[in-house]
Amino acid sequence: MSTTSAPAGRALPPDQAADAPDPRRWKALVFIALAQLMVVLDATIVNIALPTAQQDLGITDGNRQWVITAYALAFGGLLLFGGRISDLWGRKRTFLTGLVGFALASALGGAADSQALMLGARALQGVFGALLAPAALSLLAVTFTDVRERAKAFGVYGAIAGAGGAIGLLLGGVLTEYLNWRWTFFVNIPIAAIAFIGAYLLIREPARARNSAPLDIPGVVLSTTGLVSLVYGFTRAETHGWSDSLTVGSFVAAGALLLAFVLVERRVAAPLLPLRVLTDRNRGGVYLSLGLAVIAMFGLFLFLTYYLQVVQGYSPVRTGFAFLPMSAGMIIGSTQIGARLMTRVPPRLLLGPGFLAAAVGMLLLTRLEVGSAYASVVLPAQVLLGLGLGTAFMPAMSMATHGIAPRDAGVASAMVNTSQQVGGAIGTALLNTIAASATASYLATHAATGEAVRRVQAEAMVAGFTQAIWWAVGILAVAAALAVTLVTAGRPGGPAAASGDARDKGAGEQAEAAPVAVHLG
Repeated sequence: MSTTSAPAGRALPPDQAADAPDPRRWKALVFIALAQLMVVLDATIVNIALPTAQQDLGITDGNRQWVITAYALAFGGLLLFGGRISDLWGRKRTFLTGLVGFALASALGGAADSQALMLGARALQGVFGALLAPAALSLLAVTFTDVRERAKAFGVYGAIAGAGGAIGLLLGGVLTEYLNWRWTFFVNIPIAAIAFIGAYLLIREPARARNSAPLDIPGVVLSTTGLVSLVYGFTRAETHGWSDSLTVGSFVAAGALLLAFVLVERRVAAPLLPLRVLTDRNRGGVYLSLGLAVIAMFGLFLFLTYYLQVVQGYSPVRTGFAFLPMSAGMIIGSTQIGARLMTRVPPRLLLGPGFLAAAVGMLLLTRLEVGSAYASVVLPAQVLLGLGLGTAFMPAMSMATHGIAPRDAGVASAMVNTSQQVGGAIGTALLNTIAASATASYLATHAATGEAVRRVQAEAMVAGFTQAIWWAVGILAVAAALAVTLVTAGRPGGPAAASGDARDKGAGEQAEAAPVAVHLG
């Protein structure tokens, strides 16, 4: 669908001005949110089922990580491509295609009878997830343009994005313990079917919101290979160490490929990722602070899961229930704090305090001991973490796409998911390495024999967790500082925000009307 153009220097009317608000948009939000929940759940739901699936399919210990890695590489590597396809092909069409593909890949994974089929299914889930996630967020960005409505819609989305991982741990435990590990895959099929029917009937994509520029093939190749190398480097570091030659080679290759990608994007007429999306101070601050927060959050999921199951002896289902307070906190923080205050205060006054509250919650977890009571340590920490992250995630999701020209909504949305995906890979690898090193040091200085061995091993594991959690506290503090420093946008709908939006849209429109001047400048 083509867009109207105007001579360089003349401001075009906003793309969405010609479209009256869709009366079905709130019903459509339900199905967009449902699809997003499915993608977020899949990041953690398989983790609890992995030991059983490994035994049934004969997956070796050396290859079991690939059940997680195959999904992460495909999803993280193709997100920018998926976002651009969404802009080019249309968000609704991309969204529906992603749902169908994700459901089929899930069916393949649930029916897998071999290691190869399982890994292939996980990679396919990642491919279609990379289409689905940016399409879902960009649909919200172009559908909800009123400030108050946008706050409510992104409150729901932020709650799902934050709490979905913890809910996945619970659902994975229930399905694995009471049904079969295969249902951690099969459960996606009815979810996708319901979301598809609802989205097909209710979603109406605003007119003139597509970007019909030709696809930037060099950008696709460089960004995909660069992001895959980056995610793989962090994933490999977790199992093979940071000095491993292939780990180092992956990071070097990622740096070279992503640098080449930036150089190409500065020169091509229709870039895969217009650099104006990244160079906006507010969006850049959101991407950085959000990525750092996800590093801490993914480390928390990993350590608390092991602490509750291995040290405290919880069952998978009980472990899942133990994460519910954090999920509830995220939902409350996003919908009742973030959404209500977003139209009244500048975003940094939600982002900064939100990340700081999460840091305090993480700080409480440094008190973990082998015999710590859940109610006195883990529970209050989870509540603070949930409230803080939920309050911060909601304006972060909204700010990442606020004021963006509709034709760039897909790639801006993809950058949100990319920062989360890369942050998750870094968090798992970096914090796990710190924990493992601290555990080894503890064991080296606390020799034990007989019955005391098990106790010392548990103490060493907890010592490793708390050492890594201290790093997570610092990372969240840095995220808060970056958010307060870089995100300078005013209250949505206020004078500062309005002028910033006009400046952003004006830059985008001039770029479209006079690409040569921008790209040569």
